[in-house]
Amino acid sequence: MYRSDDHRTYAASSENGMEVPGEQTAAEVWARVKRRLRAELGEDIFASWFGRLELDSVIEGCAYLTVPTRFLKSWIESHYADRVLAVYRSEAGNVERISIGVRSTLGRDPAAQRRASEAPRPSPAPSMAMPTSPGEIKLPSSPGPQEERGESGDLGGAPLDPRLTFESFIVGRSNALAHAAADRVAHAQNGQVIYNPLYLHAGVGLGKTHLLHAIGHAVRAQGRRVIYLTADRFMYGFVASLKAQTSLAFKERLRGIDLLIIDDVQFIQGKQIQQEFGHTLNALIDAGRQIVIAADRPPADLENLDERVRSRLAGGLVVEVSALDEALRTSILTTRIEALRTIHPSFEVGPNVIAYVARAITANGRDLEGAVNRLLAHATLTGSAITLETAETAIRDLVRNREPKRVKIEDIQKLVASRYNVSRSDILSERRTAAVVRPRQIAMYLSKVLTLRSLPEIGRRFGGRDHTTVLHAVRKIEKALGEDNALSDEVELLKRMLQE
Repeated sequence: MYRSDDHRTYAASSENGMEVPGEQTAAEVWARVKRRLRAELGEDIFASWFGRLELDSVIEGCAYLTVPTRFLKSWIESHYADRVLAVYRSEAGNVERISIGVRSTLGRDPAAQRRASEAPRPSPAPSMAMPTSPGEIKLPSSPGPQEERGESGDLGGAPLDPRLTFESFIVGRSNALAHAAADRVAHAQNGQVIYNPLYLHAGVGLGKTHLLHAIGHAVRAQGRRVIYLTADRFMYGFVASLKAQTSLAFKERLRGIDLLIIDDVQFIQGKQIQQEFGHTLNALIDAGRQIVIAADRPPADLENLDERVRSRLAGGLVVEVSALDEALRTSILTTRIEALRTIHPSFEVGPNVIAYVARAITANGRDLEGAVNRLLAHATLTGSAITLETAETAIRDLVRNREPKRVKIEDIQKLVASRYNVSRSDILSERRTAAVVRPRQIAMYLSKVLTLRSLPEIGRRFGGRDHTTVLHAVRKIEKALGEDNALSDEVELLKRMLQE
């Protein structure tokens, strides 16, 4: 058996099938396989589907690979398994087949993976998107007491968290509009459809998912059909229906509900999946069914989504849940502490400590929850009172500076164009004069440094250029910054202007 992290070796093969002198470890061969996949498929596809594909072991001619989610496993097996095997066999002649497992399910035990791949296929579990009868498909779901079927029969989505209701949602200045819109949608008279779709966007831990669950609970209580899906579950369900040849039934059943809730829509990928998502939106809206969407940015900034889908999402009510203000943070802390005191009566936190924590932690509600848990652990494990000094120690790892402003490529292009006295259309054009090329390269460099966009995506935003053009620009500016102090100061100024 060869594990990817041991020191045993085996002979590797070159791209033309000839044996390479000397022996290579499994990890080295796998590194070459990934490099070739990256070169053949492109950075964008590789990052989307293969970035988290890992080698666990090579046993008896089979390379056991793992991914973190069932959706990634299904997608790679459906679209790229033959390509991966071909590249692997060209690098390691002793590998005759590959097996892809899910890390969260099979862990890191290659023997378990081998047993799972060789054992007879078990009956489909309730959470698998498998056909239940001809022409019928179940959406992927996790069975739980809170998952209601209602009139939709077998149609199920992710379970709703019983803790996330309107009653437990704390309203403040930053989320009042989003709360009011969600409440109006959830309690519309006679199932009236308003603000369709309702689109909530916010950073991590600011309460948008709480509002989605609260809407779902309220509408289900009225006896109406609701499904809550994350983007990952929607994609997995659609891909599974294609493999089972039940996509028509999947579409019909999904469009037969009263309320569709989609969370983290920014993660929806793939042209065919996006098209189906757009068709589903259109069908539900045209049929007078309510849709509620959440994402981490407004529709216009969902650059990976099809333009028609973005337009449809922007056609309803778009509401931002902004950062929690200090008063709201104080209310959240106070409410959480009071709830814990019903279980731990001796848990006492003074108003001065609550005020300190509310001022120190500004990022999101999840960090506030973590702070309360740390204070509770300190009080229960040490038996001592919570003071300012102990609070400082307990939450030290949660205290952070304000998150930097999210920079958009359009903002970079506009600022650079203004700074260098050219137009944005010049930067996007094919002009190659020195007065345009240098600003264009600086804008590409800043887009790579200040955003999370990939090189191919940056190239598309700069007039449809190839990712190699962007890479050349980035490397050229990086080199120039080390040689030209004036340019270095100018670029640093641009960075500060964009981030302030």
